[in-house]
Amino acid sequence: MSEPADSGEPPPGLRLTTAEWGLWQAFRNGSEQDLRSGEAELDDPNGDHVWGPDRAVRARVIALLLLHGPPPLLGRVASLHLTGAFVTGCLDLSGGAVEPYFEMRQCRFEEEVRMPEARVNTARFVDCYLPRLEAARLTTEGDLHLPRCSIPEGVKLTDATIGTDLLLNEATVGSGRRTRAIAADGISVSQELQASLLVTDGQVSLRGASVGSSLHMFGSALRNPRGRYALYAPQMTVEQVASFADAGRSSAPQIYSATPPTGTSYDFVTHGGHRWRTKHFSCTGGVVLDDGRFGSSLVIENARLEMQRDQELSLRRITTPELTFTPQLPERGLVVLSGASVEKLMDRASSWPGDHRLWMAGFTYQHAIPKEGHFNVRERLQWINAATAEYAPEPYEQLAAMYRNSGEDTNARLVLLAKQRRRRETLPLPGKLWGVLQDWTVAYGYRPGQAALWMALLWLTGALLFQAHRPPALKGDEAPHWNAALYALDLLLPVISFGQDTAWDPGGSYQWIAAGMIMAGWVLATTVAAGATRLLRRQ
Repeated sequence: MSEPADSGEPPPGLRLTTAEWGLWQAFRNGSEQDLRSGEAELDDPNGDHVWGPDRAVRARVIALLLLHGPPPLLGRVASLHLTGAFVTGCLDLSGGAVEPYFEMRQCRFEEEVRMPEARVNTARFVDCYLPRLEAARLTTEGDLHLPRCSIPEGVKLTDATIGTDLLLNEATVGSGRRTRAIAADGISVSQELQASLLVTDGQVSLRGASVGSSLHMFGSALRNPRGRYALYAPQMTVEQVASFADAGRSSAPQIYSATPPTGTSYDFVTHGGHRWRTKHFSCTGGVVLDDGRFGSSLVIENARLEMQRDQELSLRRITTPELTFTPQLPERGLVVLSGASVEKLMDRASSWPGDHRLWMAGFTYQHAIPKEGHFNVRERLQWINAATAEYAPEPYEQLAAMYRNSGEDTNARLVLLAKQRRRRETLPLPGKLWGVLQDWTVAYGYRPGQAALWMALLWLTGALLFQAHRPPALKGDEAPHWNAALYALDLLLPVISFGQDTAWDPGGSYQWIAAGMIMAGWVLATTVAAGATRLLRRQ
């Protein structure tokens, strides 16, 4: 294709139509070429109405303007603003360097838009119909915007580099005959990735993606009924917040603050302005965020997850300072947190699945705070039981450490006691019997008050017994004054001696009773001492 003349006239033989000539002049002037009819139904790019030749612009002419456009008029900046056009042919900018800013609104494209390995400053397609967008390894200095666009054959942004924001708010993206609706493995977005109210039919793949600011999917609906995963994003890095939550009053500021301001038209306020409407984030299919790094927080809030039995919400080995996990309870599928590491877990008891559909081996957290309602220690123990089909000590020790670090020693001891009881189920019969005895008497040492009560009961029983059956003295002339209460106490308390236990010589069955009291005293006194030590250490 020949270069346009320095005069700014189109190349000879191009034969521009009236619409194309108007676009040519608008490009040089930096103004908008608007081909809409003014009737909303007729101007809908997704409608059934035929757009005539008066609205047709050849993709060849647009490519010529963007790649080798004429110079601007004096005092103007050349840019392409096209609204309401029917773009015929394939807009192919493959490998090209596009310097002018371009924005297309409510345009209908006849064929796919191709931009692989192209370099552009800012590209905006707003409320357009594009059969498909091919833009692997695309590089932009500014934004790439696709708000409210319909793209039935999918988007390919593999290894693309976006200089500022990527905007997909309210877009509707299909997969056609492919498995992926959005293929963006390895994409790098310097600032925000806004995908709120996005609707997809097919897999959204963001493997190895990097987002310099935040990722928002407020109120989005991801569906992949033909595949295993609706969202496949392992090894993703988000420097700030990744949100998969409701689009409503709380998220409206983040959605409306996206650029351009008209990127989202969803009205969160009902007629009259008295109530706010909420649209849930929903996902039909599995979600994989394995090995993800989230610099500020990962938010999965009130999300609706529809999974099959072999699908899962996988958060394996993720790292984040804060995890908010309050989705609606999934009826099927697994929730996997194995190897994940978070500092603060904010959750809801009703969000975690039971029936051993929760896996969290190696899951570590510093604090666990209920986001809604209560989540007491007994519910936490049920949470662990749901995650461990077979006994494993780590979840109990992790929960106990969390309570201990928070100063809740009573809850920590309850957790460790539950751990011993769960471990007892795995022991052979002799071990189970010994465990039941320890549990019944001293609660494995985690209830010192119970041990003290047993000591008091044994002391009283021993005192009454030996008061009725006084043992003979070892040395009749040197025996101290008999005191049944002190004698029973001498038998029970190790180390400390009141001189009674060594002065009297019980015989027969009473000798065995005295020996039993000595042994029980060692066990019970040690338990009480350990409890007192923990109390002193706390203070």
